[in-house]
Amino acid sequence: MTNDRVRAAVIGGLIVAAALIYAAWRLDGAGKPEFAATTRANAELGDAATANPRDQDSVNLSDTQLASVKVAPVEVREFPVEKEAVGSIDFNEELSVQVFTPYQGRIIALFGSIGDDVKKGQTLFTIDSPDLLQAESTLIAAAGVLDLQNRSLARLRDLYTTRAISQRDLEQATSDQQTAEGNLRAARDAVRLFGKTDADIDRIIAGRSADPTLVVPSPIAGRITARNAAPGLFVQPGASAPYTVSNIDTMWMLANVAEDDSPAFRVGQSVQVRLGAFPGRVFDGKITTIGATVDPNTRRVLVRSDISDPQRELRSGMFANFVIRIGDPVRSPAIALDGVVREGDGTTTAWVTADRRRFTKRTVKIGEQRDGYRQILQGVQVGELVATEGALFLSNALATASR
Repeated sequence: MTNDRVRAAVIGGLIVAAALIYAAWRLDGAGKPEFAATTRANAELGDAATANPRDQDSVNLSDTQLASVKVAPVEVREFPVEKEAVGSIDFNEELSVQVFTPYQGRIIALFGSIGDDVKKGQTLFTIDSPDLLQAESTLIAAAGVLDLQNRSLARLRDLYTTRAISQRDLEQATSDQQTAEGNLRAARDAVRLFGKTDADIDRIIAGRSADPTLVVPSPIAGRITARNAAPGLFVQPGASAPYTVSNIDTMWMLANVAEDDSPAFRVGQSVQVRLGAFPGRVFDGKITTIGATVDPNTRRVLVRSDISDPQRELRSGMFANFVIRIGDPVRSPAIALDGVVREGDGTTTAWVTADRRRFTKRTVKIGEQRDGYRQILQGVQVGELVATEGALFLSNALATASR
């Protein structure tokens, strides 16, 4: 009898202890709001995703959850067939000129700095040229000889009328005068090669004064892009050019495109160029040259384009992104970018619905991206309703239910 009482007391104590432990566990879970909220959220998503246990890729949303999802039909949009690449801006070498001095000498003065815009014929620098001094001295001497011969011929003609000299003497004087005229013409042409005008030459002859200052003008209108000169520097033909002038109304864009993409490019194709320095701006151009060889190290091909820059805003060395249209636009089904989800296994999916409440995940094959839409090559049809916003929310709901 005593043993039965002891056994009953032990069993009663165990029951009380179990009741106390269960009550403490219930109070602990109820006293943590984050625990309760997480439990409710997981339960809600789990219920939504498993409303129909026969369809493991579907989610049913409540009225509250529907506020996070926007639905729109799949529409048709045009997607251009384009190639993109990265390049850099450079000066148009076909419109750039290195300005050399035609004769040797020392620089006297400079009249331009890098970045200055110059006109055709505007003086860039002057040099003290011994060759010019020699040519002008020859010019002055030739002019003096011709003047002497003219006076001598006139005097002999008067004497010939009175038979004071023979005809031979008159013919010799005429020949000497014609030789002097030829020498003067040659001397004038020699000085003209230094850039002197006829008016300058006439002043030299009239003043009997040689000026060794050689003026070197800009051969084209453009911008000074390089200067390698200083006063007193001795320069000569074939050495480093004191100045480089470039016409920057048209610039080059140089790009190295992948070997696999090179067959798509053709001379004359239109190019649209965008630069980080000018957001929202598009510069137009055309392909002018495609390289004849492939770089053995990078496996890339040079593509050069002429870019119109009438406002002269581009700078050599700027990085540029360019797009070349290589075919007619293609009309394809399209979904907003937020309606396409890239899954962990690398596939892309969209969420299709018929009643705007029940959504089914469908694998799609995507193409190009344009104006906030993604081209759909396979997986959905035009007119089907898909989630355009909140697709990621639906994927998370399904994943939560699976876990």
